[in-house]
Amino acid sequence: MEKRKLFINEVPEDCLPRERLELFGEKALSNQELLAILLRTGSREMNVMYLASTVLNHFRNLYELKSATLHELMLLKGIGKVKAVELRAAIEFGYRLHQSSQVKQGKISSSFQIAQDLIYEMRGFQQEHLVCLYLNTKNEVIRQETVFKGSLNQSIAHPREVFKGAVKYSAARLIMAHNHPSG
Repeated sequence: MEKRKLFINEVPEDCLPRERLELFGEKALSNQELLAILLRTGSREMNVMYLASTVLNHFRNLYELKSATLHELMLLKGIGKVKAVELRAAIEFGYRLHQSSQVKQGKISSSFQIAQDLIYEMRGFQQEHLVCLYLNTKNEVIRQETVFKGSLNQSIAHPREVFKGAVKYSAARLIMAHNHPSG
């Protein structure tokens, strides 16, 4: 029997936030549901959804929650030291994610330069390797992947695998290279 995808208005009311995230993605969840997932459990007196609501109602906005200290969080009923530490860690991790940028592995200035780099890197391989370098619009390498490993004298590559990486990394350009272990 084929399982059909539910529409958001067909989801039972007792569907938990984790299940809703699996069905519809994180963008479909409210702040309360996202916070409930981070809190994981409630307390003896309140379930996790009520606890998340209590935390959000205590702080006037998300900025105030983001700025809350461990001590301020622990003053809330149902938030102990562990939950307060986990929330502060999640807030800091979110901040670091926001500050992060795509790692670049150098700029390509000529085909000769990249060929020399790859020859040096791949010269000891005992199998054929197909390597893809994914570039941004400034010819900076944003990702290098070995897409296929073959045998001593052949490597069968499917375009789908090559382009899957290009789409995944939002590459503007692509360089493919492969070696010949036999020389």
